[in-house]
Amino acid sequence: MRMGGPSWTESGAGKRGRERDPGRRSETRVARATLFFVLANIPNSRKLLVMLGVMLALFLAALDQTIVATALPRIVQEFHGLQHLSWVVASYLLASTVVVPIYGKLSDLYGRKPFILSAIVLFLVGSVLSGISRNMSQLVFFRAIQGLGAGAIFANAFAVVGDLYPPAERGRWQGLLGGVFGLSSIVGPTLGGWLTDTASWRWNFFINIPVGIVAFAAVGSLLPHIEPDRKGRSIDYAGALLLTVALVSLLLGLIWGGTQYAWGSRPILGLFGLALAATALFTFVEGRVEEPILPLSLFSNRIFTVSMVALFLVGIGMFGSIVFIPLYAQLVLGVNATHSGTILTPLTLAFVTASVISGQLTSRTGRYKSVAVVGLALATVALFAMSRMSATTSPLSLVLRMIATGLGIGATLPVFTLAVQNAFEHELLGVATASSQLFRSIGATVGTAVLGSVLNARLARELGSFGSDPSLRLVGDVLPSVHLE
Repeated sequence: MRMGGPSWTESGAGKRGRERDPGRRSETRVARATLFFVLANIPNSRKLLVMLGVMLALFLAALDQTIVATALPRIVQEFHGLQHLSWVVASYLLASTVVVPIYGKLSDLYGRKPFILSAIVLFLVGSVLSGISRNMSQLVFFRAIQGLGAGAIFANAFAVVGDLYPPAERGRWQGLLGGVFGLSSIVGPTLGGWLTDTASWRWNFFINIPVGIVAFAAVGSLLPHIEPDRKGRSIDYAGALLLTVALVSLLLGLIWGGTQYAWGSRPILGLFGLALAATALFTFVEGRVEEPILPLSLFSNRIFTVSMVALFLVGIGMFGSIVFIPLYAQLVLGVNATHSGTILTPLTLAFVTASVISGQLTSRTGRYKSVAVVGLALATVALFAMSRMSATTSPLSLVLRMIATGLGIGATLPVFTLAVQNAFEHELLGVATASSQLFRSIGATVGTAVLGSVLNARLARELGSFGSDPSLRLVGDVLPSVHLE
């Protein structure tokens, strides 16, 4: 696959619309030519500052997925809300995942700039409110507000690259954004623990304010507002509602399954049944509306379909590693709890390095298939090696496995996002890019839930009565997906 220049392809929905309205084709060509003319005349220094602002916003949104993990015991100690512990994290992940495809489509209709700016404001409002929370219920609700802003940032940050740069130049920036995303997701627990110990758990949220203001200023003053032609285009409210119901039901089932309820219990089966029914209705509606919120025609593109499957699997591997490697190091290898947060440093460095290098290679060579294949193969081998670790595994062996995992996963994330962006015309750039983030997020949730259940089963079988040991009970408090009953 080569990216010498724009290689837009007609989606099914786009073709049908042009067949019904031949005049729209010429209007689209004029709008596209105008867009490329505007972007070509933006100075590179201005683009650089815009991307720095976007990377700051993405850093904060990804950071807050994991930053509170090490602060949870202190939060529970202050609020005495152990029963709501998991929702401090889950409410953020749920809100940020559900709105991604909706924001992606809306940005295609109204432009990227207003949604990025409103997202940063919403995220900062949620951060302030979370920092001044007076009880666990307030914290959970305000974290959801944070998540709504983060979802819009996830949906648009990667799409801005497609707005500002032609296909041949997108690789290096997608690599940098992928590195920022991975770095912030992995260092979150370490930074959160340091802030909690040196100041207060509330600074896990207050730290977002100055950085968010800088990001808002950079994007607001420098990113041009390019408003697409909305003639004949409308919002698919029914599709948005059905997609929200399907995603909320699916994610709630995954979050609650094996923790609050058994996997085979009525509430979990009911949630999965509701998700299936809403998905079926969503598919029916999307095939009949003029402007679907998530065009099903995207899946007829082989590059898109393969990329979604790959990103789903990468999400499982990435967040499975982030969650369970520190747990293994502390409980099996006997690493001190103080240092368990830094145990992921080799994974972090390898991830960021591979992400940046893969983006640069793709931009220089114009080829991304070989990078994707090698990255996936390396990640698969590394994760399999992780599964073979035992109590006799040396720290050096763990480090080598983490480096291989980071290199494999880091190389794949930007490449698949880039492949998806180059497979569609500009009017579908937002929703296509947002779909990449959606499937990665769902993979992360599935991975955490399923791997947590596997750990539960192994602990129950291997440890038996040792599940009452205080050090093991701590696992259930810090990691809600693991219980030792």
